[in-house]
Formats: sequence, structure tokens, C-alpha cells
Amino acid sequence: MTTLTVSTPDAMAELGRTIAGQLRAGDLVLLNGELGAGKTTLTRGIGEGLGVRGAVTSPTFVLARTHPREGQEAPLVHVDAYRLGGAMELDDLDIDYAASIVVIEWGAGLVDGVAESWLSVDIERPHGGESGDVEAEPRTVTLTGTGQRWQRMEWLSAARD
Repeated sequence: MTTLTVSTPDAMAELGRTIAGQLRAGDLVLLNGELGAGKTTLTRGIGEGLGVRGAVTSPTFVLARTHPREGQEAPLVHVDAYRLGGAMELDDLDIDYAASIVVIEWGAGLVDGVAESWLSVDIERPHGGESGDVEAEPRTVTLTGTGQRWQRMEWLSAARD
């Protein structure tokens, strides 16, 4: 487990690009945090780091968006599980986990049995401050690896600096 302070939305996107540098087909990333925490901003950074075609936007109303990459690279599948009732509804989306890089917003508790390994990213945002601009206030981001794939996360040392 690693905890970071992410000071701006640009820094959140940069963290996403750093995470993207570690991702490959079959990887699963769970993003947890309340509304406005920065989950979609982080996913945009992941998309940029992976070189997806087009803009990464929140899939709130469509539940899942597939973002192709150049060549035969594994696509990014971005899921918003906020409105899903459980793991069975996630399974109903018929995602090819083995051939994709899957990022699931609001995914806590939904992937047991889907994968043996995943990276959980928990984002805590402030609840108002002196500046009144919660969007620009620092976030506390905790990354936790589950399973053998994410046991060692030395690559995060660059994100701490």
C-alpha cells in the first residue's frame, strides 16, 4: 500500500500517466472515491499514457466505454459501476478482461472472482476549505495492490517526487 498527496488535477492526470506505464492486457484498476474526487481525471491520464484514440469521458450513462489504441494494443475499457447493483451486473457487461486494460470507477467489492489481481486506487477529497475551490485542493490517494501482479510497486517512487 502506498499513500500519496496529489496537489492538482494536472498532478492527478500525471499519476494516471504513471500508472498507464505499468499496465498491460489483463490488468484491472479499481477507482474508489466520492463524486468529484478525481476518478475520471485519473482515468483521462491513464488514457493519455496508453495513447488511446479520442477523449476519455465518464461512462456514467452508458456504463462502459471502450477506447481503442493504435495497432493491436489492448484497448482501455472504462466502466462506471455507480449504478450497478452488484458483481452479476458487472459480469453482464461482457467485458473481455484478458484482452483489455479495464478501469472501473466505483468498483470496490465487485471484482472478486473476476480477477486474481487488481490495483485499487482510493481517492479522498477535501470537504471545503478556506479557498472554497474543492476541485483545486489536494487529494489523498492510496494505491493498494491485490494479488501477485501488484505485489511490488517500486515504479511509484517517481510519483512520490
